[in-house]
Parts: sequence; C-alpha cells; structure tokens
Amino acid sequence: MGYEILYKRELCTNQYEIRVKAPFITKNAQAGQFIILRTDKNSERIPLTIADYDRKNEILTIVYMAVGYTTKKLASLEVGDEIEDIVGPLGVATHIENYGNVICVAGGYGAAPCYLIAKAFKEAGNNVHMVMGARTKDLIFWEDKMKHACNELHITTDDGTLGYKGFTTEVAKQIIDNEKVDYVIAVGPMPMMRAVAELTRPYGIKTEASMNPIMVDGTGMCGACRVTVGGKVKFACVDGPDFDAHQIDFDEVINRTRIYKKEEKNCDETKCNLIKKGIELEKANA
Repeated sequence: MGYEILYKRELCTNQYEIRVKAPFITKNAQAGQFIILRTDKNSERIPLTIADYDRKNEILTIVYMAVGYTTKKLASLEVGDEIEDIVGPLGVATHIENYGNVICVAGGYGAAPCYLIAKAFKEAGNNVHMVMGARTKDLIFWEDKMKHACNELHITTDDGTLGYKGFTTEVAKQIIDNEKVDYVIAVGPMPMMRAVAELTRPYGIKTEASMNPIMVDGTGMCGACRVTVGGKVKFACVDGPDFDAHQIDFDEVINRTRIYKKEEKNCDETKCNLIKKGIELEKANA
C-alpha cells in the first residue's frame, strides 16, 4: 500500500505542493531533513526536502519543481492517487539555537525547506530575517506562511516585479551592514549558496548551506552525494545536508551536479512524452 495524495495544488509554474498521510515520518520529522520517494515500483528514487508537517494529523507536506522525468511523473498524479513509497525522515536536522539575529536566504525552490528552518529559529527566540528570491513574482510562493515563520520578510525578484529588484545577496548585505548578524543559512541553487558564503566570509559570520547534490540511496552507502568540506569528504545524506558554507568546495559540487545532464535530458524527453501519451490515453478511455 502506497501513500495516498490527500491534497495537491500548483503553487506557481511547475512548482507543486502535495500532502500525504505519513505517521512514521511526521512523528520524528525536524526542520532541514528530507525524504526519498518513488512514484511507482519502477521509478528512480529522488530526494525532496520536508516542507512542512503536522504531527497531530500525521500529514507530510512536500513541495517540488517538475523539471525532470520523475518530478514530472509526480506532477501527473492527482488527489486520490498513490505514491509507491516514501522513506524518511533522513539527514541531520538543522541545528537550532538562540544565536540572536538570523538570516535565512532562500532562492527559488529553497523557500519551501526554509519555511520550517525559519520557523524553528523564531521559536528558539531568534530575530529572523527571511530573504526570499526568485526570477519574477510569478515564482514566489508561500508568502503568507513565510510572514508567520519569521520576524521580517524580504522578497527579491530579478526583474523587480515584486519586492526588491535584484538578488538575495544584495538584501542580505543591507541587513548585515545595518545590524549585527550572528548566523546565516542559505537554501537554494548552488551558485546562490556560494554567493551567500562569499558575502558573509569577510564578516566572519557563521554560515551554513543546505546541500542538494546528486543522491541515490540516502543512507551513506552509494557515495553519490559526497561533498568536500574543509578538505574532507562528507556525505550530504548522513553528514548533512547542512554544512559550513565557508568550507564547502562549491566548484567541485557544481561540476558533479552536471555529470548526468545529457542523460537526464534524453531520459526526460523520451519518458515524459510517454507519460503525456499515457495520460491522454487514460482520458480517452475514461
């Protein structure tokens, strides 16, 4: 028996939120952790961050972007359909303590995992700035939820259609220049997290990045998610996903994420066409 989809909505273009009943996961889930799922018995295993959870009602919320074969297959499922299996919670939860002034920097899809992280820091007594950025306003989501999860919400868009026109690092720098900042965490695309690390380095601010490298088994066995931190090999699935951003070899990680781009593109084009045809056939026979 799989995990039935109880709720689904498209947050913005190609970005979806789904909720499933997952008592064993929600019982122990914490901010910063992730799950690995298979859409069906023949599916690949993909890691997705835990976006939210409701322990009382045992509901797990997952937010994902439909950009590859498996996430597009996941996006084709509707309320009432079942996900084959979900494993979690996995990874080490974000370390939460009262640092003082905290900045959470979220780029694009990074807003989903940043919600729980910001909420946890606020509940621990921190003054939390959430800097949430995207290319355009149509890619901003969960704005109302974020306002409750932090003390101050800052929105940036590359084209200036919502909030500050520019990058998240520019707003983060303004905050750092105007008040003492004690801790920064970045979640989102690798180039953005590297930019945040370079921003805070000269200030000596403790900074962590939530890494999302290639991952297969999620238990430290395959080694696919290895990253070099401070000259030592770490595995994002069991040692992370959060690491000292000033110690991460971002060049290595970014190069590793590009290894299978050609294969992913070929797989996506071929299999997604099959998914589309299958859905059309099901509708025609309904």
